[in-house]
Amino acid sequence: MTKAHAQSSRAWWVVDATGKALGRIASEVAHVLRGKHKPQYTPHEDTGDFVIVVNADKVMLTGNKLDKKFYSHHSGIPGGFKQESYRHLLARKATFPLEKAVRGMLPKGVLGRQMLTKLKLYATPDHPHAAQNPAPLVLR
Repeated sequence: MTKAHAQSSRAWWVVDATGKALGRIASEVAHVLRGKHKPQYTPHEDTGDFVIVVNADKVMLTGNKLDKKFYSHHSGIPGGFKQESYRHLLARKATFPLEKAVRGMLPKGVLGRQMLTKLKLYATPDHPHAAQNPAPLVLR
């Protein structure tokens, strides 16, 4: 399959994240972004489809993970370690937890970054991609 043929045969899918578990949505979205649902899947090529996720701020974490799961990062300077609970992270940057989960499930390197550009995340139920006629993605 040529690269031009793979790019022209890309479909658009839309997923509503309301009330769905974070990891389950992330694994399904990563599966479609990689193109593993297609018969012409090739591990070293980007054959995946575009995925639009709406209501990303209404994603659900089971158990007490909203308060006990933390996002950590370090600025690189001494004393620059910061942690933030997912409850505060969802309030501050609503689409970031889902983006981070999907990014972790994609290949590392140039190919994974290219696949991540086909992910469109929105905290609201509306999106600007109506012209692409996205079909609803049925989650397994």
